[in-house]
Amino acid sequence: MDNILHMVGLALRAGRLEVGEEPVGAACRARDCRLILVARDAADNSFRRVRHFADAGQCLWVSVPYTKEELGQAVGRTACAMAAVTDIGFAEAIGQKLAALDPEKYAITAEKLHVKAERAAQRRKKQQAHERNVRRGGKKHGGKS
Repeated sequence: MDNILHMVGLALRAGRLEVGEEPVGAACRARDCRLILVARDAADNSFRRVRHFADAGQCLWVSVPYTKEELGQAVGRTACAMAAVTDIGFAEAIGQKLAALDPEKYAITAEKLHVKAERAAQRRKKQQAHERNVRRGGKKHGGKS
């Protein structure tokens, strides 16, 4: 199996992938979606719905170079037209692998996902520092006392 499809399967097993139109739409509406993957042979209506979901959830979407059957096989189904990656790490990894496969088509998406992943890492680092301060009873400097 292809590296990208393998990464999609890992995301599914990790609970970081929503498969099918309704779960993808729900993840987007909840703003949990980071990247929507659409099979290359998905119906025009599916592409229209994905664009709508991506706009509503403020996330990225890409048409992957796999058929519905190939994408479905990666997620344990007979066919899958769309899937939503809900973890920024998996989304960035998939974006990087797609960009390595076809830089002209996927480089911009991969770069956007990389920037989002860096921002998420910074937020996570700040949150961890804050939690350490709370446990130690530390105070922030620069504020009113």
